[in-house]
Amino acid sequence: MMLALTTLISAVCLTQVMADSAANGVEISNEDPLIFYHGRWDRAPGTWCEYIDWFKFDPPQRYQQHKEERKVIGAKNHFTRLARQSYEFGVHSSEFGAYNVPMLPYGHVTDTRSPRKGAKLLPYTPSKLAFQVIGDSLSAGQYLEQGVLQAWPALTAEFFKSEVNVNAQPGAALTDIPAFGNVHGVSYEFFRTEDTGYYYTAAHNYTTPWDFSRDKPAPTHVVIHIGANDASQNVTSSDFEQTYLNFVTRLRTLYHSQPILVFTPWGWPNPDGTVSQYYEGSYQKIVEERHLFGDKNVFLVNTTGWVTYADIFPDNSHPTEAGHAKIAKLFEAWLQNWGLHPEASWPTEI
Repeated sequence: MMLALTTLISAVCLTQVMADSAANGVEISNEDPLIFYHGRWDRAPGTWCEYIDWFKFDPPQRYQQHKEERKVIGAKNHFTRLARQSYEFGVHSSEFGAYNVPMLPYGHVTDTRSPRKGAKLLPYTPSKLAFQVIGDSLSAGQYLEQGVLQAWPALTAEFFKSEVNVNAQPGAALTDIPAFGNVHGVSYEFFRTEDTGYYYTAAHNYTTPWDFSRDKPAPTHVVIHIGANDASQNVTSSDFEQTYLNFVTRLRTLYHSQPILVFTPWGWPNPDGTVSQYYEGSYQKIVEERHLFGDKNVFLVNTTGWVTYADIFPDNSHPTEAGHAKIAKLFEAWLQNWGLHPEASWPTEI
């Protein structure tokens, strides 16, 4: 089963970072070229804005963030990290996970201190690794206290010292159909700036194409874990397989040589130890079809047995915090056996 609700929540978009007062601090515009932006965002005031920004101060210090709240749909969080320091976590949309938001296991900036007079920004250098994760609630960290910050994509990326963008919308199918309040499926919405619930946002109830040249750095690895909501909407196996193949074909117009890692479902564990599955054999067929087409850079990640009843919330069948940590460890081991190893260090450190 999949549970997803649609509601208006607040997302925070950076308008400027400045001191408590001009006399005592340093004002930094959101247009400063030394701010490093991740994710999908629209600079136009009052429209879509979802990103992560990186700052490094010289000398190192915390700062005051002045924010503007906008009403948007779905579950979006705005995260800021200063030279990989951990901040107090503040939830703006705790229940629903996130879509089109890059997630890293640090926190929301809710209250910080202003930079001292004379402070300046330093450049941020991104990691050589960058994961693009595409999915639904099972990747978005739905029902976790800190959402996607505690979910397996963020944990895995942190282990490998990798950048990560997580495009994962609870309730969304891959097939372009309405599902659990989502207007479109991920096979459509992944290529748009907005998330799958854009329709309900009065100030921005339309979609715009996303310019993938703005993804910097470009992904080095693409990970897909999706299909539970297609099954819940009775999409047939053959239709799902064709949708998935068409989606990968379109992804290849963007990611010509990146490995694409296709997760099988870990299923819905039951109290008696059995696991209810969906689209059994379909993911293997999808990978085999890509190989027959000549694309040998698509790989199957068999997650069978990764999640048991002890790893989920009994009332909604989604992984707990410990369950996500377990999934991350298993995926990290899979990746290392496959040949990917963590970076020795982050390029940008304090």
